[in-house]
Amino acid sequence: MNWTSEELQAIVDEHALVLFMKGTPENAQCGFSNRAAQAMQSFGEPFASVNVLSDPKAIPSICGWSDFPTMPQIFVHGELIGGSDIVLEMLQDGSLKEMFDAGREGQN
Repeated sequence: MNWTSEELQAIVDEHALVLFMKGTPENAQCGFSNRAAQAMQSFGEPFASVNVLSDPKAIPSICGWSDFPTMPQIFVHGELIGGSDIVLEMLQDGSLKEMFDAGREGQN
């Protein structure tokens, strides 16, 4: 992967939920990525994950493209919602489900 804006946009356009993380959901390589992966798994909807440690160009390219300085990054229907703290808060208060459901309805 070349980590171009077009490639990154294609990933978030193709999947309703995307988690850019350090490692994989089964083998997270940092605590924040682990928390984000656990939150996404407990949400119960399928999500795509991208291991940003697979290429040294990944993190700077993704952060530059999204204009968000840290990993992990979670996208819902193409919109960046933030990192692990935000996704946990949204999961707990129900706003993640609301946003996900609203985006799903918008695609029909």
